[in-house]
Amino acid sequence: MSRRRRAGRLAAVALVAALSVTLSGCVTWFMPPKTSATSAPTGETVTADLKPYYGQILSWTSCGSGMQCTKAKAPLDWKNPSGGEISLALVRHVATGKRLGSLLVNPGGPGGSGVEFVKNNLDYATDKTLQSSYDIVGFDPRGVGASTAVKCYSPAQMDTYLYAITPGDRGSDAWIAEQKQASVDFGLACEKNTGALLKHVDTVSAARDLDLLRAVLGDTKLSYLGYSYGTYLGATYASLYPGKVGRMVLDGAIDPAASNFDVTKVQSEGFESALRAYMKACLAGKDCPFSGSVDQGMATIGRLLKTVDASPIRNADGRELGANTLVTAIIYPLYDSTAWSYLSQMFGDVMKGKAAFAFTLADAYNNRDSSGTYGDNSTEAFMAINCLDYAYDANPATMRAQAAELSKDAPVIGPYMGYGDIGCANWPDKTTATRGPITAPGTPPILVVGTTNDPATPYVWAKNLAKELSKGHLVTYKGEGHTAYNKSNSCVNDAVDHYLVSGTVPASDPMC
Repeated sequence: MSRRRRAGRLAAVALVAALSVTLSGCVTWFMPPKTSATSAPTGETVTADLKPYYGQILSWTSCGSGMQCTKAKAPLDWKNPSGGEISLALVRHVATGKRLGSLLVNPGGPGGSGVEFVKNNLDYATDKTLQSSYDIVGFDPRGVGASTAVKCYSPAQMDTYLYAITPGDRGSDAWIAEQKQASVDFGLACEKNTGALLKHVDTVSAARDLDLLRAVLGDTKLSYLGYSYGTYLGATYASLYPGKVGRMVLDGAIDPAASNFDVTKVQSEGFESALRAYMKACLAGKDCPFSGSVDQGMATIGRLLKTVDASPIRNADGRELGANTLVTAIIYPLYDSTAWSYLSQMFGDVMKGKAAFAFTLADAYNNRDSSGTYGDNSTEAFMAINCLDYAYDANPATMRAQAAELSKDAPVIGPYMGYGDIGCANWPDKTTATRGPITAPGTPPILVVGTTNDPATPYVWAKNLAKELSKGHLVTYKGEGHTAYNKSNSCVNDAVDHYLVSGTVPASDPMC
């Protein structure tokens, strides 16, 4: 498919919200104590062209449910700080107890809104222990959400981009040509509607923004909790500013050394493994639309995907359910095992020739409501950031060989995860990034959390990152789902809380 699945904890949040597994019922909002309405910067020495940024005073205003919001300014281009500026949106929940400082939180993506994550899902982002000790600060990275944002398509155009059926046989010359044209058109629209920002939404620039936010919040060291893609942002920060790292937790890790194809391959295998885990649970439970063994159930899903790839199912709104959209609908509930029942409902409907619930899941993943309105720019930001962060090769022979490898290693999901290089190989701005291990010598200990059957950021990446970092410490959660802190068990939560509050690092991997 032309767009690789994004890896973000925000996906699990949106799934829960969109399908009315209500988070608000378990949230207790705190009104923050009276504090200064401003944040004083650290006053550290920077070059003259950075003084207007590092010396700015943030003014906070109430923005509902005990939250405070503000915006900071940052250089458009960190290589030329005097050449224009952008704004970065922030939200904070002030510490309810003895304050240690600010804890900046990123939910993943790339393209996930940290402002919405913290503002609307505080108790999902962090537990009460961290809320007592830290100002919990969510931020929208450059290009995302309420910050100066990437803009590409109207809702109708986005529908076509995400859901249209590409004519021709998958992987054929004609099919590739159609995919290429769609990617070129999308990239040109992003360039036209976003302007100069589009070439400056890379993760290194976002990590420099993160240091700026640390300073204007008044923190001499960065305390950080990053989920999924947020682990790459955090690791990048550590490589750039090792002496300014305070306490950093990276949950659902991405391996910085992984190439674009490595990511696609390992994710394909991860989602395939999670789908098998779902199938095993489904067959052992009630109201399962499958029968026989796990292998037989997986084969049924494979046939279903091939069927809709050849003959899409038309939905009541006119959209057609093809294999790409069905894969999105399958992948989405795999982020959280508590949502697996929705998979059973969706599969049962599709087997009967009904597309509505599959579109409900795919729309929730893409943050599209029933009126056709998109709630954020996460798809545009995801593409723009990834296109600058990885190298791409859209040579048809290379892509076909890779597609065959994906189909072999992940027979059900893999056939629909190939050809992802087409989109970014035709992006207006070419990447200058090089992928490699991040060792970040000179940092204090960094906690890396990995889930053994995480479909979106597979466990091997957490193991790799913990080994690559000069002071990485792995905390393993034996279980299902994407990310582990505050959603798995007390063993993981205690390890993270003790580290962030007291600086205590587990003597060894607790294997939670």
